[in-house]
Amino acid sequence: MSIAKTLTWLVLIGWIAGGTYWHVCQIKQLCDGNPKPLTKTESSEAFISPALDIQDGSHFHVTSENNLSFGRSNGRVVTGAVEPQLQALAGYLKENSKKTLTVTGFYSSIEENNTSFPTLGQARADAIRQYFVKAGVSPNQLRIDAKQLDMAFSPADSIYGAGFAFAGTNELPNTVAETSVAEPAVSEPAVVESTEPAPVLRAPKGQNEEELAAAATYDGIFKPMDLYFPLSSNQFIRTKDNDKFFEEAKKYLRQHPNKRLTLIGHTDSEGPDDHNLRLSKSRAEAVKKQFIRKGMKSEQLVTDGKGETQPIADNALPAGRKANRRVTIVVQEQKR
Repeated sequence: MSIAKTLTWLVLIGWIAGGTYWHVCQIKQLCDGNPKPLTKTESSEAFISPALDIQDGSHFHVTSENNLSFGRSNGRVVTGAVEPQLQALAGYLKENSKKTLTVTGFYSSIEENNTSFPTLGQARADAIRQYFVKAGVSPNQLRIDAKQLDMAFSPADSIYGAGFAFAGTNELPNTVAETSVAEPAVSEPAVVESTEPAPVLRAPKGQNEEELAAAATYDGIFKPMDLYFPLSSNQFIRTKDNDKFFEEAKKYLRQHPNKRLTLIGHTDSEGPDDHNLRLSKSRAEAVKKQFIRKGMKSEQLVTDGKGETQPIADNALPAGRKANRRVTIVVQEQKR
């Protein structure tokens, strides 16, 4: 065989091999090294950023539909979306020098810690602490902590949120300083004493919000179910049971357009009655927005707030107060 024919065959074989590789690996994405294409459930439509909610009893409260954010495996904090709320918090701390704030940085087990801190959560908490120091808050008022959580990442590969816990005494009168991006403050009358029998209190089914959320089991969409929230957030803790409730309720409401799902917010007894009433309504509205983003119709969702008037546990206990801070969801039962 001549050299020319040999070269021709080599070129032909190379062209066939290259074409096969391109079709199988690049077009059909069947090779092992190729990343799996994003499905609809992995897209930006499926991701809901947790909202910001920072509260110090009846003294201070700020909320926003946005939040702090961090890149994957990155300790640098991005604050631009919640600057007004953070500046309000800095001002509150400067006016109350005996008040301390513990900032808890969240991190996921799948992230790498490339910082000088023992955990990525501590690095993130310190980044927030440095923000407040630059804003004029005394370093002696700021503590940091870390907590590992199974958190979702946005399509931009970011993680959202942090924890904020207050301690110490206030130097201001017992009034609420409230800044809300998500919902404007609504003037409401004080809660009127009810003539109904006092509610029956039960022992809390958990000592923290995660345990309380896990203890709320699905018993049908016509049975009330309580939703609970992480520290400093108004995005409820998702469980298999409340996911089941949502899917079944969504299916039922789609088949019965004249039916409604009610969302009733509740608080503990800390703070003034009128403030707690507003807070309970605001939290119910926050859950409603999450349900709408997940496919429910706004006109089929009815919100209300009961403030501190319908406790299910003793407000004298820390676990009892956590159990009372909830949103109860239930679908109107079909009349026979």
